[in-house]
Amino acid sequence: MSLFSAVRVCSGEILLDGVNIAGVSLSRLRSSLAIIPQDPVLFTGTVRFNLDPKSTVSDDEVWSVLKIAQLEELVRSLPQQLDTMLANAGESFSIGQKQLFCLARALVRKCRVLVMDEATASVDVETDQIIHDVVQRQLTDCTVIIIAHRLSTIRNCDVIVVLSDGRVVEMGPPDQLSTNAGGHFAKILAENQL
Repeated sequence: MSLFSAVRVCSGEILLDGVNIAGVSLSRLRSSLAIIPQDPVLFTGTVRFNLDPKSTVSDDEVWSVLKIAQLEELVRSLPQQLDTMLANAGESFSIGQKQLFCLARALVRKCRVLVMDEATASVDVETDQIIHDVVQRQLTDCTVIIIAHRLSTIRNCDVIVVLSDGRVVEMGPPDQLSTNAGGHFAKILAENQL
C-alpha cells in the first residue's frame, strides 16, 4: 500500500530508481506502477477502456498486447471486439481471463514496476504458466514484485525476501537462500519438498 502511496510510510523511505517516492506526484507515481491483484478487477466499459482508459496507445498496440497475453482470439470473438461493453465488470470471463486482462493492462501501460499480489493463486496451471512466461519475456525492463505463498510462483526471481510476522527475516538470491542451512527459505523448501 505504501508503494502506491495509499498509505504513507511512518519512517524510512521507498526509493524507485534512486528516487524517493515521497517527492513524486501521486499521478506520476501511479502511472509508473501496475498491479495484478489476487482478485482481478475489470471495469464497466469497453474492452479497450479496460486496457487503456486514457487512450494513450493505438488499436494496433492494444491488439499486439492482447496477442502477447493470449487474449486476441477471445476479444476477436466478441460482438464488437475492442468496443464490446463489459457488463458487470466482465463477469462472463473466468478468473484466469480476467487476470490476463490485468496483465495486458500492465503491458499497455509499459509500467516500470509491476506488483503481482497472489496473482496466480486462483488460476489454473495453464494460465499460471502464461502469466509467468509473459512476465519473463516481456517485462525485462520492469521491476516485478511478486507477493506469493506458492513457491512455484517465485521460481525465476532474482531476489527473494522472506517475511515473518511483518518483518524481513531473510533476503537474497534463491540459490543462496536455498543452501543456507537453518535459514527460513531453506526450511520452507524442505517442508514443501521442492
